[in-house]
Amino acid sequence: MADLNETISGLLSELRRGTIVIGVLSQLSEPQYGYSLVPILEEKGLSVDPGTLYPLLRRLEKQELLESKWDTNEARPRKYYLLSPFGREVYAGLRLEWRKLIASMEGVMDEAKGGERNGIN
Repeated sequence: MADLNETISGLLSELRRGTIVIGVLSQLSEPQYGYSLVPILEEKGLSVDPGTLYPLLRRLEKQELLESKWDTNEARPRKYYLLSPFGREVYAGLRLEWRKLIASMEGVMDEAKGGERNGIN
């Protein structure tokens, strides 16, 4: 028999993949360097491992959703990321679709009331 916690953990990882993209985009209306995003997102309840974040930032930059610029004025150079104009449009579209998805899922789960019979709300 499958382990409940292991199954939930695996499915939760799948759900989180898309939400991390939206979460990262949401924080880049002002320039941020990669590692600064880790505590910002963590503080807002979205835990992101740096090993996940940096490849994501590179991918989003390659997709032209982000612009980047190196700051070499500090002792340690940092690459700052910012939403590109195209990225702002994409983020606005994703936010709209996210809200529709939440409303749809709430409706689906509310209609399914069968879950409540099993002690699930």
